[in-house]
Amino acid sequence: QVQLVESGGGSVQAGGSQRLSCADSAYLYSRRCMGWFRQAPGKQREQVATIDSVGRTTSAATVEGRFTISRDNAKNTLYLQMNSLKPEDTAMYYCAAGLFRYCTNRYNYWGQGTQVTVSS
Repeated sequence: QVQLVESGGGSVQAGGSQRLSCADSAYLYSRRCMGWFRQAPGKQREQVATIDSVGRTTSAATVEGRFTISRDNAKNTLYLQMNSLKPEDTAMYYCAAGLFRYCTNRYNYWGQGTQVTVSS
C-alpha cells in the first residue's frame, strides 16, 4: 500500500523560498518515478516536476530555474525546493507516484496535498 504525505506548505512572500516534502510509506519507493503537481482554484492541474528512479528530472517551463525536484531514497522522501516564488505559484501542491522506474503520464498514487500561498 502506497501512502504519500506532503508537508512544508504555507504562506510566503514573493521572492521567498519554501521546501516541500513528500514521505512515501512503500518499500519500493526508490524504484518508482515520482512527481510534483499543482492546482490553483479554477485552473487545471499542472505537472511541476518529475524524477525517475535514477534521478533524471523534468521541470515545467513555468518553474524552470526556480524549482528543483530531488529524492532521498534512504528516507523514502521526495522534495521540491522552490525559490524566487511568485504569486502565480499559489496552488495546492500534490506529490504522486508512478508504477515504473521511468516516468510516464500515469500516476497511480497521490498525496492529500499541501497549500502554498505566495503574497505580493
